[in-house]
Amino acid sequence: MAVLPVSLQGGTPAKRWTGRNVAHLGGAVLFGGILGPALLLYGLRLAPSASVSLWLNLETVATAGVAWALFKENIGARVWMANLGVVLAGLILATPDGFAFAPAAGLVALACICWGLDNNHTAVIDGFTPAQTTLVKGAVAGSVNLGLGAAMNQPLPSFSMVLAALALGGLSYGLSMLLYIRGAQNLGAARSQMLFSTAPFLGVLVAWLALGEPIQGAQLAACGVLILSLAAMLTASHDHGHAHAAQSHNHRHQHDDGHHDHVHKEAVDGWHTHEHQHGPQTHSHAHQPDLHHRHEH
Repeated sequence: MAVLPVSLQGGTPAKRWTGRNVAHLGGAVLFGGILGPALLLYGLRLAPSASVSLWLNLETVATAGVAWALFKENIGARVWMANLGVVLAGLILATPDGFAFAPAAGLVALACICWGLDNNHTAVIDGFTPAQTTLVKGAVAGSVNLGLGAAMNQPLPSFSMVLAALALGGLSYGLSMLLYIRGAQNLGAARSQMLFSTAPFLGVLVAWLALGEPIQGAQLAACGVLILSLAAMLTASHDHGHAHAAQSHNHRHQHDDGHHDHVHKEAVDGWHTHEHQHGPQTHSHAHQPDLHHRHEH
């Protein structure tokens, strides 16, 4: 592959702030940080949280649908079956707690569609590192939501509550988003969201082991469906001849994958992140819908 030499430094701001990156980052902030949470909160006001948790499973389907229809992500029959299996597992896990229909369900469904768009926009941002994307999303979306709260004359929390919220948000929102973005860049939005949807099952495991809650048959059945679904997704193979156009982007990579053989001024070993350029290439190998494989099929 013909690749231009690059330095160890990251890309320049001019290269990062391209129209494509700005559009995807703006879409992620708008749909995932502003519209999605607002729709969810209004839905929570109209239905019990247990009912809303059922509808949140729609985010997995929405992410896969948007990925396939709008973002050229390859999703074969096996991955579709695994996707629906993950949703079914979530439904089995949550069903005993109850269910609520429209209008709350409609609001949560719209929130899930927004997050599906957010997941796909986020997965293809290649001009910024995951940490930079997380910082922008958190700062912009957080500022807008604080402004909305002020406009609605909501009371200000105490200083201790602010500190607690910052600590909780930094861990559950900031760190989790950074890890999710890094995974989505390598797996694609649909597959990474399926793995992200295992969070309720980790909560069940904690309830069993740390809180001593009884193990229910429905929980075991849901875990079985989840394991089979993830196994089907992780063992699915996609291999064909494909062409890469020339591109320049910034993401974490190493030099043993057949795509990154550019030259550094200094020796580099292992994973690293910087702006780099790819020349055109045509080859055949098994691949995931990562940043380098968003081609037509």
